[in-house]
Amino acid sequence: MPISVLLSERKYSFLCLASVLLISFAFLLLTYTSCPFFFAFSLPSDIHVSVSSPPPPSRSSSLQFPTELELETQPADHLDLNVSLNIRWRACRLGSVTVDYIPCLDNSKAIKQLKSKKHLEHRERHCPKRPPRCLVPLPKGYKVPVQWPQSRDMIWYSNVPHPKLVEYKKEQNWVRKSDDYFVFPGGGTQFKNGVTAYIDFITETVPAIKWGEHIRVVLDVGCGVASFGGYLLDRDVVTMSFAPKDEHEAQIQFALERGIPATLSVIGSKKLTFPDDAYDLIHCARCRVHWEEDGGKPLLELNRILRPGGFFVWSATPVYRNDERDRYVWKSMVALTQSICWKVVAKRDNFDSTEIGLVIYQKPSSYSCYAHDRTKRPPLCDQKTKKEVSWYKPLRHCTSRLPVDSNGNLLGWPSPWPHRLRNKPQSLPAEADAQAIFNEDTKHWAALVSDVYFDALAINWASLRNVMDMNAGYGGFAAALNELPLWVMNVVPIDAQDTLSIIFERGLIGIYHDWCESLSTYPRTYDLLHSSFLFKNRQERCNIIDVAVEMDRILRPGGYLLLQDTMETIQKLNPVLRSLQWSTRLYEGQFLVGKKGFWRPKY
Repeated sequence: MPISVLLSERKYSFLCLASVLLISFAFLLLTYTSCPFFFAFSLPSDIHVSVSSPPPPSRSSSLQFPTELELETQPADHLDLNVSLNIRWRACRLGSVTVDYIPCLDNSKAIKQLKSKKHLEHRERHCPKRPPRCLVPLPKGYKVPVQWPQSRDMIWYSNVPHPKLVEYKKEQNWVRKSDDYFVFPGGGTQFKNGVTAYIDFITETVPAIKWGEHIRVVLDVGCGVASFGGYLLDRDVVTMSFAPKDEHEAQIQFALERGIPATLSVIGSKKLTFPDDAYDLIHCARCRVHWEEDGGKPLLELNRILRPGGFFVWSATPVYRNDERDRYVWKSMVALTQSICWKVVAKRDNFDSTEIGLVIYQKPSSYSCYAHDRTKRPPLCDQKTKKEVSWYKPLRHCTSRLPVDSNGNLLGWPSPWPHRLRNKPQSLPAEADAQAIFNEDTKHWAALVSDVYFDALAINWASLRNVMDMNAGYGGFAAALNELPLWVMNVVPIDAQDTLSIIFERGLIGIYHDWCESLSTYPRTYDLLHSSFLFKNRQERCNIIDVAVEMDRILRPGGYLLLQDTMETIQKLNPVLRSLQWSTRLYEGQFLVGKKGFWRPKY
């Protein structure tokens, strides 16, 4: 339409709008290089946005960060993945712990202020008030880890350069150094003839322990270098190996570098981050836990997480030695296990050099024993404790209640593996549509993994061993990966629906966690982090930069982040990942694939 006509028809509103648009466009062209239009705040002087590779960090630069990234939503086809927050990252400088830094376990200031260490409080989590925003450097000579299954038996020395266990346990054949490798012969304090013979010995002692069929999910307490769990993988058993970060240097780091499921934890003053009735079998071979102390609270915690009808295998000196200290511990253990109605199903204490001393207990699956002599037993726990998430919750001197369904009936043992992976979990919520939701969730993840994750995202799945699902739901992602030679740590956030019992009932493993804090694991321990709509409910409490720093800490160089989320979240996270020199790709506007490189700041 000619301008004269517009004027004659008094189209002044059109002219005003056009003028505003032209002025705005000119302003954006002039200012784009210093601040792209989709940032809703002005960045501090040492953080700016770039569409090219960020320059090397300045040695003298100071760290300043925005309180939160607040980006306007853009359509998927307009997202520029090259946009980077040009943060001048610095390397962590923490003395001897630097390359193995675990923020919530290496908080020396908080640990020094503890009033007591009687209950191993110094081995528990003490997170800094502000998550650290430094990047953990690589050990000198770090290499791409040895791939599974070779990694079960050998790893690069340079990746976990801690030879203390080689000397400390050299007579027990835990680990040896051979040229550039650590080699794991399958020995252990109690594994006189190797771990395979030890596992067979347990089966011969109690034939009801059918590995990989009846017994699928195992907890190994004080696991050493996790050879017990590593060799059970051959029998379709998934074992969560756990131990504290203590003077047995790097045992959990060895386990994870080998590709064996493991987590850092301690039975101290707080509950373990597992749900009630989770494990089919719990194992302790000289694990140095004093089960009888503090009124038996450590053993009562095992009772809480052991499935009714499940087994506790205790291979320790009080079972077969007769010195004064061992006799005292054994008598205390007898009284304590009887008080919670554990039954001795086998005991081997008179043995020759070819056998092992151990006792195997079984937890009751009904209340028939509890009904007798209640005054001599720890009281049953309050019903409220059955529903609480075990996150920073104190150990209690009470006997955990047995699990029941929505009608109050005691739950039975899960279906034999592998049927329990697909069958309806007994612990599903009571809602009428709960099973339909569970079935639909299982189908959804099977299709998504097959059609998108495997075929469309260019992820080298053959290179992956340690996988974490940061927002696991029912464990559908892990179930869909079951046929691959990898394992999945299923994380249920503490502010999400509590589905961890269902995950364990399916024959999978997992933990509770708050993603506003650091995870209790060593750096460089996972090959892939999977996040499905994790950030939606956490942005009020968590800064996305801090979560990105934690993902960078726990992911191995060359590892992947596979994120499914809204464009708003992707727009916030991608510039942070680019500032960490990750490569990123977007698929169908909702799947972001990030790959971590070997870059680390020098200063």
